[in-house]
Amino acid sequence: MDTQFFTWEALATIGGASLLTFFIVQYTKGVLDRWLNVPTDHLAVAVAFGVLLIAQLALGANGHDWRLYPLTFANAFLVAAAAAQMQHKSIRPPGARQDEEERQ
Repeated sequence: MDTQFFTWEALATIGGASLLTFFIVQYTKGVLDRWLNVPTDHLAVAVAFGVLLIAQLALGANGHDWRLYPLTFANAFLVAAAAAQMQHKSIRPPGARQDEEERQ
């Protein structure tokens, strides 16, 4: 049994990267909004890029290979979208009364 909640292998997946991105954005967006006027979506893409890049480098990716960076940037959008969906579902869980009221 692993003694770690996150592993480098897990952070290299969309599930692990989006969960960590969700947590980092949730804990930092309030503080960053005080100093920077950065939309949360942009912050999430930047955080996702950092999480994915660090995970890839930790797993042995070649940091001198230029192909790592555009591919990681593209994947960061998928991870940020998954993290945004987590945030949406945490505020409005399926079957909640808010969903019924919004439909009316």
